[in-house]
Amino acid sequence: MYDLLSGLSVIEASSFVAAPSAGLYCAQLGADVIRVDQIGGGPDFRRWPVTRNSDSLYWENLNRAKRSVALDLNRPEGRQLLQALIRETGQVITNFPAKGFMEHETLADGHPGLITVRVMGWADGSPGLDYTVNNAVGYPMMTGSGPEPVNHVLPAWDLLSGAYAAFALLAALRRRSETGTGSEVRIPLSDVAIGTAANLGGIAEVLYHGENRPRLGNAVYGLFGRDFMTADGVRTMIVVVTHRQWSNLLVALGLQQAVAAVETERCISFAKDDGLRFTHRDALFPLFDRAIGARSHADLAAVLDAGGVVHSAYRTMMDAAKDPKLVTNNPIFGSSENPSGFNYPAVGAFATVPQLERHAPRTAPRNGQHSKQVLAEVLSLASGEIARLIEAGIVGTS
Repeated sequence: MYDLLSGLSVIEASSFVAAPSAGLYCAQLGADVIRVDQIGGGPDFRRWPVTRNSDSLYWENLNRAKRSVALDLNRPEGRQLLQALIRETGQVITNFPAKGFMEHETLADGHPGLITVRVMGWADGSPGLDYTVNNAVGYPMMTGSGPEPVNHVLPAWDLLSGAYAAFALLAALRRRSETGTGSEVRIPLSDVAIGTAANLGGIAEVLYHGENRPRLGNAVYGLFGRDFMTADGVRTMIVVVTHRQWSNLLVALGLQQAVAAVETERCISFAKDDGLRFTHRDALFPLFDRAIGARSHADLAAVLDAGGVVHSAYRTMMDAAKDPKLVTNNPIFGSSENPSGFNYPAVGAFATVPQLERHAPRTAPRNGQHSKQVLAEVLSLASGEIARLIEAGIVGTS
C-alpha cells in the first residue's frame, strides 16, 4: 500500500475480475475506492475458491483496501443512491451495461466533468468473458500440440483490461484537470485481446504468411526455449534471449563442438541469430535433451546460474506459496485480518517505491460494512434518513 493516489475517491460498481482489479490497483496506491454491491453480495460474492464456510477467497483478495456499500439495486431508490454517489465523487469504474440506469449520459446529467470507465465484453455491448474472448482471438489453437484447443486457467484479458482501465482512469483525470471535461472510456475485453495480439505482431504475422502459426507444445516461438528433463526427473524450462546467454549455455553444457558440427553441416551460425536457433530446433533439441538428461537439477541450476541463463523448474502453486523469494520473504506480502477468518499472506501493491514507506496490506470489507459511513460522508445524509433507508431495505449493512 502506498499513498500515491490519496485524495482520489472512486466508486466501483462491478463484479468478477476486470473491473474489480482496476479498483484494486487504485486502492493499493492510496485511492478511496468505494465498491457498491447488491445487498447480500453481487454475482461474484461467493465465487471459488471458497473456504468451508463458503467465504470467497477470490472476492476477499480482489477487494482489499476498498470500502463497501450495499444497496438494493433492483429498486429505483437504491439505483438513485448509487447514481448520487457517482455524481458526488465524479468518477466510476464499472462493468454494468452501457445502456440503462448506469448509462454515462444519465450519470453525467448535471455533472459534465464525470468520468466513467466501463469494462465490457465486446464493443457492441454483447457479453463476453475472458475464456470466450480468448478462444475468439485464437490463442487456444496456438498452445499445446494439437489437434484439440488448449485453454489456460489464467484470465489474462480480464487482468490486462483491469490494468488498462486503471490507467485509462488516470488519463481521463489528467484530461479533466486540464480541460474541465469528463468522458466515458469504454474498454472491451475483445479489443484488449485482439489489440494485444496485434501489438505482438500476431495479426500481421498470419496475414503475411497466409497461414496460422504452427502449434509448438512448450517450445518458445522464435527463440531457443523449451522444457527439458534432468537426470533426477525435474522438468525445467530454459529460454535464451541474448547471444551471450547462448554462448554461456553451450559452455555450461559442454556442447560447443556438437553445436559447431550442426552449424557446419547446415552452413549456418547460431551465434547471433535467435531465428536460426528456433528454425533448426530439430537438430538442437536432441543435443540438449542428452546433455541436460545426464545432469541432476541441482548441478544444472548451478551452471546455468553461473552463466546467467534464464531457467526455472516447473512447480506447483503450493510450492510457490511456500517459496521465500516469491512469498514468505517478499515485501509485497504482509499480514492482514480477513473476513473469512483464514490467516494467510496478503498481497499489497505490486510496485515498489524505494522513496516511500510501504504500508501493510489492508483487509477486504464485508458487504455493506461502510454503508452508513459513506452515505453520511459522501452524500451528507442525516442519521435518521440513513436509518430509514436501512429499515426500508434500500441500504444494507454488514
